[in-house]
Amino acid sequence: MIEMKKDVMILTGAGQIGMAIARRIGYDMKIVVGDRRKENAEATADVMNKAGFDAVAVETDIASRASVLATIVDAQKYGDVAMLVNSAGVSPSQAPIEAILKVDLYGTAVLLEEVGKVIRPGGTGITISS
Repeated sequence: MIEMKKDVMILTGAGQIGMAIARRIGYDMKIVVGDRRKENAEATADVMNKAGFDAVAVETDIASRASVLATIVDAQKYGDVAMLVNSAGVSPSQAPIEAILKVDLYGTAVLLEEVGKVIRPGGTGITISS
């Protein structure tokens, strides 16, 4: 069976905040859930699929341009990228300052830059910084 192309949401960071946003605004979209730990992305995609969404998990490290680009290529297999929800991040209780800067600052900038090149006209981006 040929899967029809859909608008695609890229969700980075497989935590509760990102999932809540995706569940609220991702209806009838293909949701590509990316997380540095693929098992986290798989768990979030599983919860969303059981709730009636259409989600798939990918490994995504936003601190790596190559990983961001691979996620975009994966997402484009399903349709036009219409939305980015970036909830990936680390806090001082989780990592040293170097890792925080690499993920929260550099990674967010790379993600916005690269998705900005491919997002369809009228697309939307949300970045959560907590």
